[in-house]
Amino acid sequence: MDNEIPERLFKQNLDKILSEKEIRFAGFVNMQGDLVEGQFREDVVPFENDEDQKRVFRELAIRISTRKNFDFSMGAVKYSASRREKLVMMSFPLKNIILLITTEPSVNIDRLAYKIIQILGKDWSQFHGE
Repeated sequence: MDNEIPERLFKQNLDKILSEKEIRFAGFVNMQGDLVEGQFREDVVPFENDEDQKRVFRELAIRISTRKNFDFSMGAVKYSASRREKLVMMSFPLKNIILLITTEPSVNIDRLAYKIIQILGKDWSQFHGE
């Protein structure tokens, strides 16, 4: 199986994901921490400037890489979430890329994660893990 996710899936999935009202930002970040495709919901004002956003992407890639060290004993990460005062940040590792989502702080994390996995559908299960 090829390790690359077809680029057509990025935009297609982002449009579906951003239709969820709680989502502030959705984007695909590569393992070097570069944003491949992503955007904020139209009415959202980002909390970070462009440079800080890039730093968030780089740190996310490092955290995902570090977590892979425990896949052999605990299994692969399906998604990860952190609840902050102003937002919730969720990440979904997809082989060689990461789906990063930020949401409003009131979101039900597990319910939204389930919706995201449903949106990604077979694409998520096909490309998740090694």
